[in-house]
Amino acid sequence: MEWDKDIASKIDHTLLKADATVSEIKKLCKEAKQYSFASVCVNPSYVKLASQLLEQSGIRVCTVVGFPLGATTTRTKVAETVEAIENGATEIDMVINIGALKSGKMDIVKEDIKSVVEAAKGKAKVKVIIETCLLTDEEKIQACSVAKEAGADFVKTSTGFSTGGATVEDVQLMRKTVGNEMGVKASGKIRDYETAVAMLNAGANRLGTSSSIAIVTNKNSGIKDY
Repeated sequence: MEWDKDIASKIDHTLLKADATVSEIKKLCKEAKQYSFASVCVNPSYVKLASQLLEQSGIRVCTVVGFPLGATTTRTKVAETVEAIENGATEIDMVINIGALKSGKMDIVKEDIKSVVEAAKGKAKVKVIIETCLLTDEEKIQACSVAKEAGADFVKTSTGFSTGGATVEDVQLMRKTVGNEMGVKASGKIRDYETAVAMLNAGANRLGTSSSIAIVTNKNSGIKDY
C-alpha cells in the first residue's frame, strides 16, 4: 500500500479517549511502526506500554500533562512530566493555565510552562497547548510569546476536547508569533488529507490526529507546497 511518507513523518498518531483499551494502544503502536508516524500520543497511564512496544523503532512516545483543562497546579504538572519521562515519554504536550492567561496573570502562565520545560530538559520535548478556541487573537499571541520565552519546543493549537480544533488562521498566527525557532503543532478536527496539507502550508510542522491512516493513504487530491 502506498501512503504519503512525508506527511506521516509529521503526524502524532493519537489516541486519548477515556475508554481506550490495551488492545487499542497495541494497535496504535503497530500502525505507527507500519506507517512511520513521528510519534504515538497516549494518556500517561499507557506511556510505559507504548514505550515497550515501540522500543528501538524510532517512533517517539508523546503524552499529555495537565490534560485537558490545564487547571491542575504547576507542581502536579511537573510530577506528571517527571513520571512520564521515567516511563519512556520523549515528548510532553502540556496544557497552559488558561484561566490565568485570561485573567492577565502572565507570570503564572510563564512559570507553569517554564517548570515543565525544566523538568523535561534534555529528556523530552515540550509542546504547549494553548487551546485556541477559548482565546482571543491577542491572547493567542500572548500565549505563544510566553511559551517561547519559557523555552518550550512547540506551541500547539488544541486538546481536541474543547469547543474547537485547529484552524488555518490560528496556525498562521502562531507561526508568525513564534517565528522559525519553535515548532507549531496543529491538532483537533484534522480528519482528511486536504486539511492536513492546509495546516502544513499554514506553518504547522507537526499534526495531532486520530485519523492518521485516512490522511496519509488519501493523497490523490490537493497539491502540497509546504
